[in-house]
Amino acid sequence: MAGGIRENHTGDDLAENHEINVTPFIDVMLVLLTIFMVAAPLATVDVSVDLPASTAKPAERPDEPVYITLKEDMSLSLGNEAAARETLGADLDRLTEGNKDARIFLRADKAVDYGAFMEVMNLLRDAGYLKIALVGLETLPSAQLSDEPASAETRVRP
Repeated sequence: MAGGIRENHTGDDLAENHEINVTPFIDVMLVLLTIFMVAAPLATVDVSVDLPASTAKPAERPDEPVYITLKEDMSLSLGNEAAARETLGADLDRLTEGNKDARIFLRADKAVDYGAFMEVMNLLRDAGYLKIALVGLETLPSAQLSDEPASAETRVRP
């Protein structure tokens, strides 16, 4: 019968219940799901930048990417924090724990001119970071080109 109720009770001994109680397991899973749903949006970069489009195949993203953003007003951001050009190398060393082989994802507004973009790349090279990936918006190939670029980001290796 359901609930472990037995008709033959002999004495004061209770019959063993061999059914699995899944209610605590479900409660724990719902709490973990809620935690991950709240924490996932906090792990993204929230610096607003108008990215140019690219048709290159997206590369895999590492677990903890390091983003440097060059905004339209030529200011730099390291992740979500503002960064000074003079201390960019030291800030990157602190963030990557001195790992010069870490891949740095460089994002730039499409209104930024090529010279300013190259200055930031030279700052990264002078700091010892040679693995630089460029970030842009993913678009369809020219045969299937539409007016709106896709919302996903893609990385392009130089």
